[in-house]
Amino acid sequence: MLVAARCATLEAMREELSGRGIDPDNPKLLRYLRASMGALPDEALRVLFLDPSHRLIADEQLQRGTLGHLAIYPRTIFRRAIELDAAAIILVHNHPSGDPAPSRCDIEATERLATIGQALDVEVLEHIIVALRGHRMILRGRPASGRTSSPGTLLRDRIADWRNSPDAELALANAQRVWRRRLLRRQLVGAEGLFGEPAWDMLIDLFIHEAAAKSVSTSSLCIASGLPRTTALRLLQRLCDEGLLAREPDRHDGRRNFIRLAPDLVQRLLAYFAAGDE
Repeated sequence: MLVAARCATLEAMREELSGRGIDPDNPKLLRYLRASMGALPDEALRVLFLDPSHRLIADEQLQRGTLGHLAIYPRTIFRRAIELDAAAIILVHNHPSGDPAPSRCDIEATERLATIGQALDVEVLEHIIVALRGHRMILRGRPASGRTSSPGTLLRDRIADWRNSPDAELALANAQRVWRRRLLRRQLVGAEGLFGEPAWDMLIDLFIHEAAAKSVSTSSLCIASGLPRTTALRLLQRLCDEGLLAREPDRHDGRRNFIRLAPDLVQRLLAYFAAGDE
């Protein structure tokens, strides 16, 4: 009865978080995390996967460690984020010792995950450590720098160094070009949640096949995406709902559909790739 009551309480607390944007500072979120993880005997990593509006998509425990150690595997975390089409994540792990203060390893792992997430367009909103004696937030709760020298001076020195590099002008021009292409691509696709991979890869795959006058079936496109079939089908449906793709029945096999680019998107992709490479 006690276990059932606890499960019901945690489920009610989780229900209060669904359907609305989640902020790491939300007191309801912090109470839920402390109640569900604060007393665990071993370290565990929980990940909250959020949509572009920071609404909860999934709340999953991905890894479990020993009493004082938890290995964090970025590939596991971000592969799952891509499968769920998450735009942001909140990392949570517990300290069985009762002290929520982050270790050096906690901080270094968080910085690494934040860097990887930035490259994959999956924002790491926060890494929260919970324990019986409270909680700590690594990204918001620690000083910006632990250096004894003036951070401003060091920053200025580094900027001066790379600006004087013989490659600086070319690097800046390339960076501006990439930024312009990225902005154009965002405008071309239109749907904010479908801007990144693997949706973009699907569009490129279809464009290449249509340019070669080859038809692509639903199953072939899902397999080529590299995603689990159910995840690929959900993504494909979203692309269709946004008017970027269209289904066309196979005249010779009623059980099969072909996927085609919407005519206006074909013209936009034609202009995009004619202007240069990625």
